[in-house]
Amino acid sequence: MVLSRSSTWSLAAMLVLAWAATPARAAEGAPFTMDVAAALEPSQFLWNDTGGAGDIRILVSIPLQRAYVYRGDALIGLSPISSGAPGFDTPVGAFTILEKDADHRSNIYSNAPMPFMLRLTWDGIALHAGRNPGYPASHGCVRLPVAFARKLFSIITLGAQVIVTDDYSDPLSMPRSADVTIASARAVPSGMVPLDIARRAAASAIAWTAIGR
Repeated sequence: MVLSRSSTWSLAAMLVLAWAATPARAAEGAPFTMDVAAALEPSQFLWNDTGGAGDIRILVSIPLQRAYVYRGDALIGLSPISSGAPGFDTPVGAFTILEKDADHRSNIYSNAPMPFMLRLTWDGIALHAGRNPGYPASHGCVRLPVAFARKLFSIITLGAQVIVTDDYSDPLSMPRSADVTIASARAVPSGMVPLDIARRAAASAIAWTAIGR
C-alpha cells in the first residue's frame, strides 16, 4: 500500500489523537515513515516485529533523539530517546550488549533504578527504561519508554550490535536496499569505530558486519 503525503499526515494526526489518552501505547503495525515518527510523543513508539529470522541490532541517533531497532535488515521498532545531558554526553561509536539486567540499579548515581538495562560499556553507559522529558537529560545512558524497553529486552541477546551516531541523517529517508557496512572495530581502542563509519551507518543501518572485541 502506498500512502500519499496528505494521507500520511492524516495518519500521523490520527495516531496522535488515538494516543492522547494512553501516551505510552505502541503503534503495532503502524508505518515507519518520517511523518509518523515526527508525531511521536516522548513516551510513544512504533513496533512491528513478526519474529522472523535475523539478528537484532540497534541504531541510536543522538541528534534525532531516536532509537531504531532492526531484525536483520527489517526495521521493527522506533522510539524517542533521552540521551546524555550537556556535560554527560552519550558516547558515539559501535558497541555490543555486554550485560542484561531487568531490575538493575545504578552503582554510580544513588542506586537509581535502570529497568531493562542493556549495558554498552563497563563504566556505566547503557540503554534502559527511564523518564524522557523530550530532550537529552540522562547522565550518559540512553533512556527508553518502559514498554519499548521491555519489548527490546525480551528479544535482544548478549553480543547484539549497537551503533550510537551523532549524524543528522534519518534512516527513514534512506533507501532500504543501500549497501552500507560497518567496518570491524578490532584495531580501534575501546571497541569504538571512527565517526565517519558510524555516520555512514546512520544513513542506512542495513548491512552490518561483525564488530570484533
